[in-house]
Formats: sequence, structure tokens, C-alpha cells
Amino acid sequence: MGRLSQRLLLDVARTVQKAVGLRPRWMDLEGRCAPVARDPLSALPRARKARVFALHESITRGEPCVFDVAPGVVSWIYPLEDRRIIHGALLGGEARLAAEEEIPDRNAAEELAAMGLAPRTADAFLRALPRRTRAEVANAAALLERTFLQISGWKPVLLEENRLRTQQQRQIAEAMEDQKKRGAATAYPFEKERALLAHIRAGDQTGARRVLNDMLGAMYMSSPRLALLRARAIEMMGHLTRAAVEDSAVMEPLIERNHRWMERLIKARDFEELCRVLTEALDDFIEGICLHGFNRSNTHVGRALDYIAAHYMKRLRLRDVARAAGISPYRLAHLVKENTGQSVIQIVQRVRIQNAVRLLERTDLSSAAIAYEVGYGDQSYFIRHFKRVMGVTPARYRRSRRGFPAGG
Repeated sequence: MGRLSQRLLLDVARTVQKAVGLRPRWMDLEGRCAPVARDPLSALPRARKARVFALHESITRGEPCVFDVAPGVVSWIYPLEDRRIIHGALLGGEARLAAEEEIPDRNAAEELAAMGLAPRTADAFLRALPRRTRAEVANAAALLERTFLQISGWKPVLLEENRLRTQQQRQIAEAMEDQKKRGAATAYPFEKERALLAHIRAGDQTGARRVLNDMLGAMYMSSPRLALLRARAIEMMGHLTRAAVEDSAVMEPLIERNHRWMERLIKARDFEELCRVLTEALDDFIEGICLHGFNRSNTHVGRALDYIAAHYMKRLRLRDVARAAGISPYRLAHLVKENTGQSVIQIVQRVRIQNAVRLLERTDLSSAAIAYEVGYGDQSYFIRHFKRVMGVTPARYRRSRRGFPAGG
């Protein structure tokens, strides 16, 4: 199981059991828990199918999934994902709903019998289950996720992306529902553009996303026509870019980045894709501002970053970048670190990997060709560095982004 050791599972299980009185178990991708002898549901195809479906739902939503095992019996599951690779899941266990929420026991027993569990075994299984309210089950599921991430130190990149997308869909739906309750005609929320820019300037990515999702909901309610939505999105990105450049001249590279995002907005095929592109653009916009040091900008650093952005595919030496910035290499190294928190070489490598990611997602170029395109003279070094930064090899990253299994 790679980094998924028995010691890790044991630590998580003990911590969760101590907190909520329920002991989670590791589950494979076919819905079986180990040891099978202690899990009567592992022998039932319908029960395993329900678990696998819940696992897929959890991956899609990027968060733990609570699901029904039988009438009045619930369970919860959390995928074990580390850098786009799924290593099975943690099954929180099973619990019977509290008395005020329960469905008659005979229905649960009958359902388990219909699934293939012997009546006597089904009765014993139900009697042994603890009672919990749905709210307690939801809290236990959230605790299971937090505990595993804290103890393991894993980085669930795919789950985080899916969680943010799910969160965006909810927030947009909430904004649309709020507009419906008001009952008045919906206009484009120009006042929210100022709030959005304020969150961006503060580096508040979470707050910026919520404001953006409110705006998307209002935009859709004002007119669901894709052409108008696209025009509003492009107008909004243009406004944000102009405001940033007006605040600081070294923000001019954002104009070029904005042009690239506008191309993707123009090609968006539906509202969902438009939302996804806008969210990615917003994250890139915030990253661009942070990279250049918003409100503490330095002209020399700005020139250096512009030079790196234009020449990252070539062999870059500190003295070449310093010459473009108009200062000594020593002074440049100090200013770059002071204004961005990174060294010049770290920024060069970051820019190269970002562009390698773009080529992996949008082209069919080989890893060797991409290595050459982004400035690596050696394919092996490129692959090693890409894996160190992204957690997976370029080939595996490409497969994961195109909907294929990450393994192999």
C-alpha cells in the first residue's frame, strides 16, 4: 500500500474511536474491509456495490460521504488519496439511527436478509451497532477526514480540486436561490467587483472565491444565455486586470495572462465550464499578484520577473536576469527574495513547471519534447523535478487530467 502503513491506519483508528466511539476500517477499491471475518457486509455484493458507489461519490465531491446501508442503518466513507492516487478508503463503520430518527428495525433486518445475510447474523449485526443521530454521523465523518490528514500528512490534490468545485456549485446555487427569494429583477452586481478586488489584494483566496460565486449566481439569474454570461466574465476579468495595473506598473504581465484566460472563456461550451475557467483564472490572477508583490512592488524585481517569464525556455543565469533588471546579481537576489519570498532559481523552476503543466494538459507532446520546450536540457532531470513539485510524473499527471486512471 505504499505510504499507507498499518501503523498509520492504527493511529487513525484509535484517535477516531477515542473521540466518537466508532472505529474506522480500511476498505479496498472493491468494497471489502480487512479483516473480512469481522465485516459480514464484505460478503454481500449489494453491500460492496453501495460502498463503491459511495466512494465514487466521495471522490467526486471531494469530501466524506454518508450513505445508507439499509433502512435506519448508515455508514460513511473517506477516500485515501495522495497526489491523485487513490489508496482505498476509510470506512467509518456502521451505526443505527437514534430512536427519534429510526426506521422500524424489521425493515433493516429484512433488507439485510434480502442482500444475502442470514437472518440470525443480520439480527446480531443490528444489535451490535451503536446508536447515532445523523448530525453525529456527519461530525464523525468530518473528524475522520481531519484526523487522517493530520496524522498522514498526505496531500489530496484531486479531492481538494473536486471539493472546491462542489463548494462553488453550492455557493452559486445559494446565490441563485437568494435572488429568487428577493423576487426582484436581477442586475449584474457591479458593487461586488470592488469586494472581489479587495479580497484579491488581501490575498484572501477563500473570500475571493465566495464573492466570485455570488457574482456567477447573479450573472446567471440576470440572463442564462451563454453569450451574455461569457461577455460578463470577460468584462469582469478585464476590470480586475485594469485595476491591478493602475495600482502598480509592474503588474503589466497580468495583461498577457488575462489574454490567455479570455481565450479560454471564449471557448467555454457551457455555464459549468465557464465557472471552472473563471475560478482557475482567479487563482492564477491572485498568484500573479502575489508573485509580483502587490503593494510592495519593486521595479527591478518586476523587470526580472518579466524577463524570466519571457525567457524561461532558455538557459537562464542570474547575471543575465540581473542585467535585464538593471542591477547587480547580488542586489537582484536580495530584492527578489525580499519581495517574493523565493529565490530566482525557485521562480525559474516554478515558471517552467507551470508551463510544463499547461503543455501536458493542452498538447500531445512527449515528456522529452516538453522538457526541451520549457528549458530543461535533460529529460530525466525534468521528470525528477516535476515529480518533486507535483507529486507525480508528467505521464501520470497527464493521464489523471484526461480522465484516465493515474496508475500504470
